[in-house]
Amino acid sequence: MIKTFEYNLDGKTYNVEVVFKNNKNTYIKVKEDLTIYVTTNIFTPKREIKKLLDREKPFLRKVLNKVKARSEKDLDFYYLGCKYDIIKVPFETLEIDEDKLYVKDDKTLDKWLKKEMLRVFEERLQYCFNLFEEKIPFPKLKVRKMKTRWGVCNRRDLSVTLNSKLIRYDIFIIDYVIIHELSHLVHFDHSKAFWKTVEKYMPNYKKAVKVLKE
Repeated sequence: MIKTFEYNLDGKTYNVEVVFKNNKNTYIKVKEDLTIYVTTNIFTPKREIKKLLDREKPFLRKVLNKVKARSEKDLDFYYLGCKYDIIKVPFETLEIDEDKLYVKDDKTLDKWLKKEMLRVFEERLQYCFNLFEEKIPFPKLKVRKMKTRWGVCNRRDLSVTLNSKLIRYDIFIIDYVIIHELSHLVHFDHSKAFWKTVEKYMPNYKKAVKVLKE
């Protein structure tokens, strides 16, 4: 069962979506559209949910601000960690000059970006694979949009799928995601042994994790 209501925080109104289940505890998260998502027991009254939201105002402010900042950043154009202003020009050639990218139209930009994704991701996959001392198979590369994951390792078809949005980040971040997924070919879990493998090939991987969580 799902119920919805509005909740006011700091003078702004947010939609709250409550999903009632048989779980004992209540969980709160914020979706990308700024909807406050609550999972709770089927017998939890609405007044208790509102009291909980009131108690968790500091948490809600923090998460809502993070989601808003991420949404605003998505409106800007980033390529390999650098922000570029898109300048539309009447000629076909795409050019980058310092912090500006000159391009004819969005179609040309999208076509170029897809080629860059494959080029960069294939190069980094080969580089990271060569780091591994363990005997692992070289995986097929797949690229697609993903809402909740930066990468996926599929051991059944021996593939690594990378989130297309990674092209917005610098090489350090891209390499971390690839090393993370390749490490799953050694340990298909998130055990201590798995994280030791990640750390073996990227000692400062926690910096990348922090960036991707922002």
